[in-house]
Amino acid sequence: MPGVLRGKTIDGQAVDLASQKGHAVVLNVWGSWCAPCQKEAPALEKASQELKAKGVTFLGINTRENGNKEAAAAFQRAYGITYPSLFDADSTALLALRGAVSANAIPSTVVVDPEGRIAARISGATTTTTLVDLVDDVLAGRTTSS
Repeated sequence: MPGVLRGKTIDGQAVDLASQKGHAVVLNVWGSWCAPCQKEAPALEKASQELKAKGVTFLGINTRENGNKEAAAAFQRAYGITYPSLFDADSTALLALRGAVSANAIPSTVVVDPEGRIAARISGATTTTTLVDLVDDVLAGRTTSS
């Protein structure tokens, strides 16, 4: 189960993972400087749109930007990302994931089940199909990691 995961998004809105209890949540750790993150961004956005009807929430965790919030915002605009992302300048969000994601394994994606448990993890870039299938497995009570 993740620890307390809350903070401000890139655009300054407050977000708290605890408010999503009862819903599956996809957490994607990314950086604007990360080439695999750039490659997977359209797939994540497409998956977020496909899974929205199932009540699945997406939350990005932007990390290692050296305080450059504008680079993170530009990334979101460039790739048409519509879900929010925490601006994790001090890595507290990564620490809240309790080892499920390493600061050196960017991008990484974690699926939190409706009970608030980390149910699945993908280290490295993913595709829309892989992510949607993985979330469907979590919603059906089957948990895996890749």
